[in-house]
Amino acid sequence: MSSWVDHVMWWHVYPLGFTGAPVRPEAGEGASADAPAHRLGRIESWLDHVVDLGLNGLALGPVFASSTHGYDTTDHFRIDPRLGDEADFDRLVAAAHERGIRVLLDGVFNHVGRAHPAFAALEESGPSAATAALFRVDWQGWQPGDPVRADVFEGHDQLVALDHSSPAVADLVVEVMTYWLGRGADGWRLDAAYAVPPAFWAQVLPRVRDVHPDAWFTGEVIHGDALAIVAESGLDSLTQYELWQGLWHGIADANLFELKHAVERGNELLEGFVPTTFVGNHDVSRIASAIPDARHLPHALALLFTLAGTPMVYAGDEYGLRAVKEERLGGDDAVRPEFPDSPPSVESLPSSLPGAGPDARELLALHGELIALRRRHAWLHSARSDVLHVTNTALVVRTATGSGAVVTALNIGDEAVAVPAGGASAVLAGSASLAAGRASLPPHGWAVLGD
Repeated sequence: MSSWVDHVMWWHVYPLGFTGAPVRPEAGEGASADAPAHRLGRIESWLDHVVDLGLNGLALGPVFASSTHGYDTTDHFRIDPRLGDEADFDRLVAAAHERGIRVLLDGVFNHVGRAHPAFAALEESGPSAATAALFRVDWQGWQPGDPVRADVFEGHDQLVALDHSSPAVADLVVEVMTYWLGRGADGWRLDAAYAVPPAFWAQVLPRVRDVHPDAWFTGEVIHGDALAIVAESGLDSLTQYELWQGLWHGIADANLFELKHAVERGNELLEGFVPTTFVGNHDVSRIASAIPDARHLPHALALLFTLAGTPMVYAGDEYGLRAVKEERLGGDDAVRPEFPDSPPSVESLPSSLPGAGPDARELLALHGELIALRRRHAWLHSARSDVLHVTNTALVVRTATGSGAVVTALNIGDEAVAVPAGGASAVLAGSASLAAGRASLPPHGWAVLGD
């Protein structure tokens, strides 16, 4: 794996929502439209914002042709016409690379949309179809004209599962990955990687790395034995949902013991890989809604940027966008909103950005400050952490290597607290006073300490 990963931090975008593309067929424009809509340019106009934040990675959600939300792929080799065409993609990648920004693609390789031509061929020709080997199908008793009984992803009838024991599926995924890496992508986020046998990735990734040795691969894993998955699959990283859960839930419920557990779990993961870390993404409620007390948002961000991992910032979280994910059709729409054609001026916030909270300016500045701090301490990427102090409402974490140490101290209580300073002698961010080896935090205060 290339050393560039040690220094990358991603800005994560859900392109269909970000650019205002219609997500459902009833919106009047589907992925089968003949004329590309050329919306990808809107993302390009935000690249300077990415640089201004101090980030250097663009993690794109689905950009390939699909029927609705992007995860029901119909053509892995075509840019979704609701977003544009291949020339638009090439321009976006070139513009990102000109600014030193890496590009990560979202690979949906567990399943395809039911409208994918490969599956449509099965419905027309049955088991004799040339693409029959791509899918897990029960052909027992099937007659022409009958529905095809195929496995689907987590009960979603429109998401037809691929047969990962088939060499044809491995060949397809290798071809897709190498094609887009050849067009300039730097890596892949592998959607629903927890649903794919790790042995499948172990077959695919070496073939891709033979052609693109610097590519990086992170898997979306919500549950399972992360260390075993990485060891068997050869993936470089997995999403650390345990940290996301510990951050928002531990802070929102004033149970920092839960957060302590997540921090210590991160040390275990480092035995096998550096996790992909986040406080928000396109599948969960916005962090500014998940933590209802706005005074505690900085606490979550301070830990995100001072713990080991490869951090991702979900577009809009830097402005404190509020939105709650709901379990219903269209329940993701609020957390996947359309963005303006270009970044708003700081002076116009929050009124110029729908969904932004009253603290938009402060959170934008705080993201920049913490990302800059992370840049100055690049060794944090793979450093272990020790919990020096914990109560329900106070937590002190020291993250260190032989190169240095930073101490992150949190107080979500109504009273000031004095906590161990972990040997730190200066306040790097936040607010605290240091004396006699202790850090005094105001009510609902936080600080990052160092030398």
